[in-house]
Amino acid sequence: MQDLKAAAIQMSYRGSKELMVADTALKIKEAANEGAKLIVLQELHQSEYFCQSENTEFFNYAKNFKQDIEFWSEISKEFKVVLVTSLFEQRAPGLYHNTAVVFDNGKIAGKYRKMHIPDDPGFYEKFYFTPGDLGFEPINTSAGRLGVLVCWDQWFPEAARIMALKGAEILIYPTAIGWFDEDSEDEKMRQLDAWITIQRAHAIANGVHLISCNRCGFEKDSSSVLNGIRFWGNSFICGPQGEFLTRANTAEQTLTASLNLKRSKEVRDIWPFMRDRRTEYYSCLGKIYCDE
Repeated sequence: MQDLKAAAIQMSYRGSKELMVADTALKIKEAANEGAKLIVLQELHQSEYFCQSENTEFFNYAKNFKQDIEFWSEISKEFKVVLVTSLFEQRAPGLYHNTAVVFDNGKIAGKYRKMHIPDDPGFYEKFYFTPGDLGFEPINTSAGRLGVLVCWDQWFPEAARIMALKGAEILIYPTAIGWFDEDSEDEKMRQLDAWITIQRAHAIANGVHLISCNRCGFEKDSSSVLNGIRFWGNSFICGPQGEFLTRANTAEQTLTASLNLKRSKEVRDIWPFMRDRRTEYYSCLGKIYCDE
């Protein structure tokens, strides 16, 4: 495979699903016209980040899951791209998932249901999402074998490792994360640096490319006790040594980069972390905490 041109579309919320869908489709068209064959969208890209509070009305956002799949399938087909979406899935009444659906030139290549679900002030996702049950399975596409994970999964090296052990060539993270204005500037910088560092570490530890696509802009939930979330953007694409290929700031931006997937073998040949793993001593990883 020649170098793969990939894009990550970082956006702010427009105020309605209709505007978000229309503007996202336009940006996909622009990225495809510039040669992107793999396009990644941010977490829950059709709506606001509604998990700032617990409100049953937001479950209505998931009722059109099948129609949403049909729409993004057509977009993928029209622009001949592999498209990584992030949708709110109603699997059954009262059973919902945070689901990344991957389309390959109009066909569903696979999907991933978010496995790690946070429950923190402003991020009340356990109220909305049932933990995924599809495991960590890479998705085969014309753009390569994709290890698709979602947001909170970013903090867990086990998820990235399993995807890599199963042959993922690119780790992909649709994301919604940001600051609270009440935090100090030093704390904000510590959080952002930690978020970037751990993801680059996943790329390095596994010798693969990585795409992280975050939201940007300020969002206020009127029923939340907090003042809102200022999503920090800073989406990036990095190589298998953690090197930045491109990185956004806090504003809207479509990132593009050429990925040389042959680099993974080259890097793994000089940094053979896979070779030197001592799996016979890792049984403790199957426990919550190794206190016995």
